[in-house]
Amino acid sequence: MTAVNKKSELVSWSSTFSVGIKLIDDQHKELLNLTNDLFNHCVGDDAEERAYFEKVIHEAVKYVKIHFATEEKIMRKTNFSGFLDHKREHEAFVLTVVEQIQAFNEGKKFTLTAFTKFLKNWILTHIALQDKQYFEYFKKVATRKSDGKLSITREDLTRYSASKSGIQGAV
Repeated sequence: MTAVNKKSELVSWSSTFSVGIKLIDDQHKELLNLTNDLFNHCVGDDAEERAYFEKVIHEAVKYVKIHFATEEKIMRKTNFSGFLDHKREHEAFVLTVVEQIQAFNEGKKFTLTAFTKFLKNWILTHIALQDKQYFEYFKKVATRKSDGKLSITREDLTRYSASKSGIQGAV
């Protein structure tokens, strides 16, 4: 497995990917690490690549579902208006991955390289477009606490809702 030893990166974390929430950023970094690990197992040996994919894909799907559940929980708790659209994006991604796993299990044409590139493109596009939307919302709603961190409290949500509806003095 010489390709595994070289440890190339298909994609590197950049602060431009940050959504400003440490937990989510850490999970995004892990998704990129997963993508890079898959990339490093693209060795040109179909049997070896299939064996590796079969070994790691179910754990990877579990991790993705945990990440999506984390994002969705934050969105629900903060009344993010784009929640349903974002959730649909997550569901479509999981469905596509499940279809690819099914095709793999049925012995249909599968290349780890193509799957890895699909992951990279989807993750980066999703972070840059969809995830940045809720981060922009969080920045509008959140307040900076005494420790310098942004957080969102019930009071913040009430204040934001009141300001959007034109009600003054709601807090």
